[in-house]
Amino acid sequence: MSPNRCRSGPATAIPAPRHTPRGIAGPHTSAHAGLVNDIRYGLLLPGGVAQLERGGAARSLAELAVTAEGMGFDSVWLGDSLSRARIEPLTVLAAAAAVTERITLGTAALMPAYRHPVQAAATLASLDQLASGRLILGVGAGFPDLSRAEFDLVGVDYRTRFSQLDDTVDLWRRLWSGNTDPFHGKVLHYDWLPDVPQPHRPGGPPIWATGITPAALARTGRRYDGWLPYPPDVTTYADGLATVRSAAIAAGRAETSITPALFATVYLSDDGQEGRAALDRYAQATYRMPVETVETIQVLLTGTAEHVAAHLHRYIDAGAEHILLRIAALDPAEFTGQLALIEPLLQPMTMSR
Repeated sequence: MSPNRCRSGPATAIPAPRHTPRGIAGPHTSAHAGLVNDIRYGLLLPGGVAQLERGGAARSLAELAVTAEGMGFDSVWLGDSLSRARIEPLTVLAAAAAVTERITLGTAALMPAYRHPVQAAATLASLDQLASGRLILGVGAGFPDLSRAEFDLVGVDYRTRFSQLDDTVDLWRRLWSGNTDPFHGKVLHYDWLPDVPQPHRPGGPPIWATGITPAALARTGRRYDGWLPYPPDVTTYADGLATVRSAAIAAGRAETSITPALFATVYLSDDGQEGRAALDRYAQATYRMPVETVETIQVLLTGTAEHVAAHLHRYIDAGAEHILLRIAALDPAEFTGQLALIEPLLQPMTMSR
């Protein structure tokens, strides 16, 4: 994911809570305000330029998906970009689909504008078949300044990127339902459309939006299946989710039709200075920005497993049901070490109340 501006404040080092949890609530046994909930956890596979420059390889990403499945993660994800080197996400997810059995495979986030809409519909339907319906599509429309050159490169008008995204999603869903009638949206117009392979899941995979601006929240509530933002302020998250749900109800949809998720970048360390330095290295390598800037845009967490779990639980209290973790490690060996430290976060949480 690229940085996206939103209302926020820095939230990097986490103070110890008065009642320390043992981990994040697990997918089938989570304790949340006295109720049993279905909280799920995902892992972003390290396929970006920062990892590639330090010896990461595409084949190892598919193998990492197998490892994550064995650890108990519910999902693995890959990002998408043209502005910097990145392993192509759909290619790796196809490989991961062939070697995993239950884990969900997702994009966080795919940029549909960078692919022809009809060809992408066929590719994604084929991937969903390979995954036996385990695919989730987090989609985005680019971000101010950072994505303008990418849109110019593919010949898509940056000014109409949100209409382009909505039209593309509408077109995918029509093609996945077998409807090849002429399509005329705000931006996309096709007098003839071919048949495409049908996805494993009737109607196609769930499609999650990622924006947090007022317009993006309204669009999410009206037409998308999930919401995957990364605000560093929990109140911003709670307010955004309320707006999404209100928009869903106004559109005649059930608020439960939208899965609330969170994209969080983490680095576990008992040493606060070491953890913050790691976040800064990751921010500089990934975004060419200091941690002081990125932490006003995205949720960045460092501290012990217990402290990180406590902070993430605040988002769960605010309504998050799927937590996607991005490890802020550049070196493959460092990533492996962090992954081992994160495993306790997948265990059931108990909190005194």
